[in-house]
This record gives sequence, C-alpha cells and structure tokens, in this order.
Amino acid sequence: MTETTQVAGGKRHRAAPARRRTTAGSPTAPSHRSRGQQLLRRATPWLFLVAPLVLLITFTYVPVANMIYYSFTDWDGISPDRNFTGADNYVQIFTRPELFRVFFVSLYYLAASGVQIAVALYFATVLSFNLRFRNLFKGLLFFPYLINGVAIGFVFLYFFQDGGTLDSVLSWFGAGSDHAWLGDPTSANTSLAGVSVWRFTGLNFVLFLGAIQSIPGELYEAADLDGATRWQQFRHIIAPSIKPILSLSIILAISGSLAVFEIPYIMTGGATGTSTFVIQTVKLAFQFNKTGLASAAAVVLLLIILLITWIQRRLVPDDKVDLV
Repeated sequence: MTETTQVAGGKRHRAAPARRRTTAGSPTAPSHRSRGQQLLRRATPWLFLVAPLVLLITFTYVPVANMIYYSFTDWDGISPDRNFTGADNYVQIFTRPELFRVFFVSLYYLAASGVQIAVALYFATVLSFNLRFRNLFKGLLFFPYLINGVAIGFVFLYFFQDGGTLDSVLSWFGAGSDHAWLGDPTSANTSLAGVSVWRFTGLNFVLFLGAIQSIPGELYEAADLDGATRWQQFRHIIAPSIKPILSLSIILAISGSLAVFEIPYIMTGGATGTSTFVIQTVKLAFQFNKTGLASAAAVVLLLIILLITWIQRRLVPDDKVDLV
C-alpha cells in the first residue's frame, strides 16, 4: 500500500504505512493443516509397528513370562493348583545327573556344526567363481534344507537300519558290516549328527554365498593383476568381508546344537543315549507331567544361549570392514 499525506493546519504529515495482513498460508503463521501433517508423519512408523508389537508381545513375551512363573512351581500341566517351590526345580536340573547329562549329547552336534560351516564355506567360495555347472551344484547343496525334517528322519531311519541302505552300499565295496548304527550311544549320536550336517549345510552355504557375491568385483580384478592366488584372495578379501555372516553362523550353530529335536526324536525317540535337552524337556512336560521342572529346563536353555551369544559378541564384535 502506497504512502499518503494528510493536510492538517497547513502542515503536511506523512501517514504511517499500513500493516500487512498475514495470510493463513504464510510462513509466519503455520496452519493447523501443516501441524496435522507433521504429527501424522511422525506417528506413521508407530502405526505400522502396532500390529507386529501386539503379535510379538502376545505370542513371545507373555508365554516366556508364564514359563518363568511356572518354573518356580510344581505344576503338572493339568491341575489348577500351582504350589510355589522356589528354586527347587533349578537345583534338580544341576544336581540330578540324568537331567544334566543330556548337555554332553550336544557336543556331537556342536562338532557336526563345525564340519557343516567348514563344508558350506568351502563350496560357497568355490562356487562364487566361474565354474561349469555351478548352478546345478548350488541347487544340490541347498535342496536338503527344503525337505521336511520329519521326512528326513524317516528316510535316514531306513538308511541306518540293519541291512538297510548304508549296509547295502558298503557291501558293494566289500566292507559289509552287521554293526547296528543306531544301537549304541556313540555310533547313534555320530550318525544323527551326520544327518544334521547333510540337512543344514545348504542354509550356511546360501548365507556365505550371498555375502561373497556382494563383494565388489573390482577387488578380485585388482587381486588378479597383482598375481594373488585363490587362497590369498580368500584370506585377504573374502574372509574379512563375510566376518559378520560367519559370526551369525557360529551363533546359530551353537544354539542349534543345544536345541536339536526333530531328527533324534523321529529316528530314536531319545533311546540309546541320544536324548537331547529339548527331547528331555518335552518328556518331562508331557510324559511325566512335570511342567514346572520342564519350564525350568527351558529357562536354563534360554539363559545358556543368551550367555553364549553375549560372550561371542564380546569376543568377536561386529566391526565394519572397509576393503577399499
């Protein structure tokens, strides 16, 4: 608005400039609509998290809390009476030899996990380079992981039985044996651990292969120009790059060796010294009706896995790897 003059008593006075009105859409006066959009933008991530959080709390944290509560009682899983017994269930787990002995069975599967990781890493490294029929080999290695565990248990039950597939194959080479592969604890646990190697090698193979294929190809080209061998490429390029995946595989191997269930349960039912910690826990809860003691065993297993994971994280932290 232009300035105007007024005449009063022969004198000219300059009129003060009129104030400009602020509109609703100007920056000096934010509208309620823009504030609502900001609030909605901030609340959107939480709205997407509502359903997963409800499911996580309902089906994970609430059952875990109930399990911890049951571990301090003598509940049989059926009666409405739950008498508080304190730490008596935990004392039984660590003092009764027949309950604690099953941890030693996990050593077979832990050793098998080491073989499994080594074999998976070897094939992932070899098949990451240009090789004829490599896609076929990838499918053959990953295929066992796709088969249902119950089906694998029945297949290998006939494979290891007396006069079964293994004995027939050995007889072709003149090495026939009437040894009962599932008849004594040592051979039975070794056989069952071998089945787990055959089944889960494909999972580790896929994890390692994905990590290796994410390495920039320029690093391999530079290594070839410098005359680096395959072993040197693996040591200085591949191994540092897959360190986080290798750490994850070790954690899964340790926790998996402690929580083995379906293969020995289907093949032996825990007989001949093949009972694992999970099989024993299931029998305590559903066969002997000692849900309180079984809950304590499950809590102990959970704490052991968390402790091993924490120790592994402390010893081998996930540091960023910069190869360039």
